[in-house]
Formats: sequence, C-alpha cells, structure tokens
Amino acid sequence: MAISVVMPALEMAQETGKLLAWRKREGDAVAKGEILLEIETDKAVMEIEAPGDGILAGIRVQAGAEIPVGQTLAWLVGPGETPPQEDPPAPSGRAMAREPAVSGNAARTGIATQEGRISPKARRLARELGVEISSLCGSGPGGAIIEKDILAAVKRRRSTLRPSDENLSTIARLMAERTTDSWTTIPHFYVNREVDAGALVELRGELSAQLETAAGVQPSYTDLFLFVAARVLTRHPAVNASWIDGGIRRNADINISLAIAVETGVVTAVLHRADKLDLSELSRQRREAAERARSGKLRPVDVSGGTFTISNLGMYQVDAFSAIITPPQAAVLALGRIRERIVPVDHRAVVRPTLTMTLSCDHRVVDGARAAMFLDDLVHSLHQPKSLLA
Repeated sequence: MAISVVMPALEMAQETGKLLAWRKREGDAVAKGEILLEIETDKAVMEIEAPGDGILAGIRVQAGAEIPVGQTLAWLVGPGETPPQEDPPAPSGRAMAREPAVSGNAARTGIATQEGRISPKARRLARELGVEISSLCGSGPGGAIIEKDILAAVKRRRSTLRPSDENLSTIARLMAERTTDSWTTIPHFYVNREVDAGALVELRGELSAQLETAAGVQPSYTDLFLFVAARVLTRHPAVNASWIDGGIRRNADINISLAIAVETGVVTAVLHRADKLDLSELSRQRREAAERARSGKLRPVDVSGGTFTISNLGMYQVDAFSAIITPPQAAVLALGRIRERIVPVDHRAVVRPTLTMTLSCDHRVVDGARAAMFLDDLVHSLHQPKSLLA
C-alpha cells in the first residue's frame, strides 16, 4: 500500500513548513528511517526521515515551496504500484485549521476568497500588520488566504516605501511573529531574585579540575543551571505546566528548552526528561544540541515537547533581563551574568559572586505565590548544588 509523505507538524502552533530540498529523486528506493527531505520551520532547518519503505513517486512539491501542515508532498509505493490520485484523509486533530465559508455582507464586500476561506493565523497576522484581506487572492487550497499571502502583501507594500528593507529568513520572520503572538495573548508577569552564586562557582571549579585530570569536558554554568532547575521543577508541577485549549495541562515529563543564538536569530533545543539525566549526560546532550542548532541541523525531536525554557545571556555580559514565554509553556527563566558585588553577610560588607534570575510566568497557569515559591526553592538549591549530585 502506498505511503503518503506529508508536511509534518513538529510543534503545536505550526501551520506551514518550507520544503528546502529532496534528498532522494523520483524513482529512488527508500528505506524507512533514511533522510528523505529537508524542511525549514520557525525553529530551524530539519532533516525528515522516510515514514516507510518504498519507491519515491508522485512528487508534488518542489524545493522552495511553503506547504501547509498535513499536505501530501509525495508517495512511497511498491514495485509496479502507482501513486494515488487523491490525497488521503487529513489526520484528525492536526490538519491545517481553516474557517468555514463566509456569506452575506462579507461575500458582497469581497472579504471572501474563491471559497471564502482564510486561516485563523493569516487573519490574525493581517490584523496585526494592517493588511486589507479583501484585496488579496489566496494561494492556499481552494483559493484560501494563508500566511504567506499576508506576508507577500506586506513585502509589496514595504518595497514601495523602503527598498532597502532587510529580507528576513523564515526562522527570523516566524520568530518575530511568535513573540508578537505570545506578548499580545499571554498575560505575562515577572518575579526576580538575586542569588549568591558562590557555591555554584566553587562546584564548577571542582568539577572542572576533576574532568581536566580525567581528560573530560568541563561543564558550563548553563549545564549547572539546567541540572539544578530540572530537579527543582519536580517539586513545582504548576511551573512545568502548559496552557492548552483554554485549560491547564500538567506535563508528566520535564523537558527543558534552551534558547540558543544562531546566525538567523534564536532557536530553542529541547533536553527531554532533563531531571533524569546526570550532569555529564545533560552536558553532553546540551553541547550536541547547540552544535546542531548552529549548523542548522536540528532534528524534529530537538524542537518538540518543551515544557519550560531557560535563556542565559550571562555570556554576553547582561546583568538581567525579562524573557518572553514560548507557548504553550507557562514560564521561562532568564539568567544574567555572574558578577562580583558588595553584599551584606552577617552584618558585614563582603564581595560575593551574584547573579539575577527573572522568571516570566503565564498568569493563567502560574500565580504569584507559586512563582515565588519555585524561585525561592531554586535559590536555596543553587546555594547547595553539591547535594543534588549525590
């Protein structure tokens, strides 16, 4: 039986993906698990594996096209088999959202497309960017207006005003859209604490000396923060929860997304079940994910399933900042640099290494008291991180 190759949904809010390249040609034999194509989402460029064995046939989409999630790109068929002429039924619960046809005044004023459809994402984007949809012709299935039609209209408008505008990559463009959506729809609030990082500095020094002797790799401060935060999250399930379909979902696993700067913007790589990893394994996975992110080779598993985010700008000499939440997550922890400051200790002024942590929360999921308790627990754990290594 023929197997359809579709544009995959790698995250909950994804509606489209850009086909960058086919790794196989029409007529090539393909084994399940082989890299079949490359796509680009707002997260990164990712390699997609073949869903089964077969011969690649009926390629419908060429490189460079922006494709709705769930649309058939090609087929894997058996010897002598021909690809079906019709698409298979869309998978339940994850086909690209479409609105029903409009009628009445809307149709008479030209707001409707050929079939009166516009994706919710395109409608929202048009409203935010001031695009008049009645003037557009949709390029989606059945003439529906989709996101790229809105963006094309904006590009045409800007080209007449500012010919020197920079062309954004897909990652940078969609990152801008996502942060706008998060900022305008999620009720953010912030809790911050200054923490004495002396024990953390001491621990890293000891571990670095041990690993240097053993010819190992030194853990970074980011590794230590990931390690401690993952264990603290086990005691604060509300902070590891998500806002989905108008309700709160408590996530069974602790999958920490780490914000990583790349040439085209910022992506997040997910460290799955981080609370189950020892420090050396977590450090190894973090380094490998960062390398894949910077080379544009993140895998689907690297960008899916995140439940909590950490963003560290300490290496850029930033003292403190507030980060924007990545939906459907409920919180993101922003870390500043470790710096020496004069602080009171036992009624004396002493110089101590300190850092500022800021927790951004979705108030629909996490209230102020729970956010404060999580941050307080995190501070105490950072004061005695060695105890977590036992």
